[in-house]
Amino acid sequence: MQSGKKIILGLDTSGAPLLVVAQQDAKTVVRRRSGMKQERLLFPAVNSALAAVGGTLQQVGRIFIVRGPGRFTGIRISLTFASMLKYLNHTEVRGATVFEVLKYQVEKSTAFQQWKKAHPDGVLGVVLHAFRQEYFLQIFDHSHSDPLWLSLEELQGRLDAFTRPLFLVGTGADKAPLNTFLKGSFAWARATDCVVRPDSLLALAQQDQFQAEALEPLYLKPARFELMNPQ
Repeated sequence: MQSGKKIILGLDTSGAPLLVVAQQDAKTVVRRRSGMKQERLLFPAVNSALAAVGGTLQQVGRIFIVRGPGRFTGIRISLTFASMLKYLNHTEVRGATVFEVLKYQVEKSTAFQQWKKAHPDGVLGVVLHAFRQEYFLQIFDHSHSDPLWLSLEELQGRLDAFTRPLFLVGTGADKAPLNTFLKGSFAWARATDCVVRPDSLLALAQQDQFQAEALEPLYLKPARFELMNPQ
């Protein structure tokens, strides 16, 4: 981090509520704003968080953003904002997908670590609501399979067909717990690990592994859309 750049800023604008966290030295401030118009909510929330830690945009030395999947406009405003800080302030940028953030949170949990000891061949899966009765899925097996956009029926079918034990994290529509609409003998993450947390954004901002693709958005399309619209 460059001299004089003491603030770490974390943003999640991929969905509602918008999340902003700012940290300077030992002081951490969190701001959440409800609503779908993240483009209108971002700057007031950021300015409020920075003012509360006694800083300004010019003092942001590192920023961490959630780069998708989620609402198109929400993802774009984080990317644009981070790009602006990188250009104007030489701010260091880190970024990860929602899948990666939830994976990080769960793997640190006692529940997952105990489950992993009991199921050494088990793997972690992340399920997120996409649109109506459609969902995002990424299973973190040894090959780190690509994330998918599936209907609820397709999602349930893929989970049922998976032969290794699964530990699932994520939420459905309106943040509904996964076990309220998915059926199966899966292990379920605790509720606090199923949504992006401010402390996780700050922790991941310190990890250089999330620097390379920090400004690359993750936009997913339904598989049937890809079939109807081949490139």
